[in-house]
Amino acid sequence: MSKLLDRREFIAGALAAAAGVPLLGTRLSALSPQRSTRKQLGFALVGLGTLSRGQLAPALQRTTNCRLAGLVTGTPASAAEMQSLYGIPDRSVYSYDTMERMADNPDIDVVYVVTPNSLHADHTLAAVRAGKHVYCEKPMEVSVARCETMIAAARQAGVQLGIAYRCQFEPHHLECVRLAREEVFGKVQEVEAGFGFRMRDAEQWRIDRQLSGGGPLMDLGIYALQTARMLAGREPVEVSAVQSNADPEMFKDVESDITVTLTFADGLVARCSSSYTAPVNSFTARAERGSFGMQPAYSYAGNRGWRSDGAPLTFPQINHFVAEMDDFADCILTGRQTRVPGEEGLRDLRIMMAAYESAQSGRPVRLGDG
Repeated sequence: MSKLLDRREFIAGALAAAAGVPLLGTRLSALSPQRSTRKQLGFALVGLGTLSRGQLAPALQRTTNCRLAGLVTGTPASAAEMQSLYGIPDRSVYSYDTMERMADNPDIDVVYVVTPNSLHADHTLAAVRAGKHVYCEKPMEVSVARCETMIAAARQAGVQLGIAYRCQFEPHHLECVRLAREEVFGKVQEVEAGFGFRMRDAEQWRIDRQLSGGGPLMDLGIYALQTARMLAGREPVEVSAVQSNADPEMFKDVESDITVTLTFADGLVARCSSSYTAPVNSFTARAERGSFGMQPAYSYAGNRGWRSDGAPLTFPQINHFVAEMDDFADCILTGRQTRVPGEEGLRDLRIMMAAYESAQSGRPVRLGDG
């Protein structure tokens, strides 16, 4: 039983250790939240697009530590529909220009930023000025400098800033981290990870560089980068990248496909691909005595793991959004640091900016000593 508990605690906390975050009280509650009678923190959703309407708002009805308490939007009709559906009072509905008025609203504890990438800093800073904790969709922002501004503002205000890396709460991913960190198949020597789909909507904000900061790397490739970094348990020392554009008319501002190669100090190499032209959703870790991975790896549900020795890598399916929001609320309620702080978002941004630099110059970019 003690070995089983140790293994489960490792699964629940492995990625926190990989990111350099203290494992303060990390247990299976992050994977299967238990009902409690303590206070539920009020979450306000900033941006009422598909993710908020289709995933986050419904998930907040299933959380243990959270509840939907506010809405921020530039589209009054969207707010009215959600107000009616979830019983949100008029006093808890804001426009982007009035977010700072949340300072006078004790019903709202956390602001979840779900707007286009280049607006994350503006909306985070507004929430911080209102004295609210912030959970921000990935990528954190579109530049290193803007990420640093967000981190500094949250630190100065004494609030927590978390980045929505949902896979860091998904049990199949956490088990793969355990396999890598405990060297069950020996040292991991190579990682291949990819996430992509066929983009068909030419009006998507995700292909407008001013809003997105880049193409599939910013949107999907960040998942593959996270996989490589978390399996490695350390930071890469060199980044190289090759990008292409399969449809210059549609992808006027951003790449349609990109492959990023991360090199680590001990020789581990990770090839991370992302695409708006081809479906891919998997990763493979090759080690000295075997391999393991997931396919699909990054979907909201239905992800599956595998091991080359045939042993099962199967866990109950969970709602990623319930898990990540409950964990962030628990961090605030207990005073522990989130495993996905702003610094984690900043690490990914540095890698992605280096990848774009490499793709433009045709040369690898050194990052540091790992």
